[in-house]
Amino acid sequence: MTGLDLGSALLTIARSAIAERLGLAKLDEASHAALQQRSATFVTLKRSGELRGCIGSLQAVRPLGVDVRDNAIAAAFRDPRFKPLAAAEFEDTSVEVSLLSAGERMRVANEEELVARLRPGIDGLILEYGCHRATFLPQVWEELVDPREFLAALKLKAGLPADFWSASVNVSRYAVTKWTEQDFVFSGAQQ
Repeated sequence: MTGLDLGSALLTIARSAIAERLGLAKLDEASHAALQQRSATFVTLKRSGELRGCIGSLQAVRPLGVDVRDNAIAAAFRDPRFKPLAAAEFEDTSVEVSLLSAGERMRVANEEELVARLRPGIDGLILEYGCHRATFLPQVWEELVDPREFLAALKLKAGLPADFWSASVNVSRYAVTKWTEQDFVFSGAQQ
């Protein structure tokens, strides 16, 4: 099976989980050999091109199929930035699934070195300092193309000042393979 087969299976699992929770008809069951492998994913929902929910896992602790299903339900109904998705919104909501690579710890001497080593459009970033933690998927580079702006916004998301830096900051990067419904034809999906 190809990566497209996997993407189709993951998108079917995500959309079907949300539909079932809304009391709507489920899509056909998806199958793929990779669904049992422990993986970390994010599910992103958009409506009219605007973010409608995004929840995910940074550590590969559950089977891929379970991780996508649970993250889809969380993105639709438990993202604290949005009201739970309503059945009337379902048809107009598009689904994107991102499969994360393992995180790679970036050892840097200072913020300047970190900024210089960032790969716009490629790196997802996890920033940790004490109890502060946040991540941006690589897709965020589409809106924040400058590495300094990307990092400043990530610090704000973590609850830190945009100009904050400490030698105790931990940063990891990861890549994603992503699939969007626009890449496939699904019954009931926004095209």
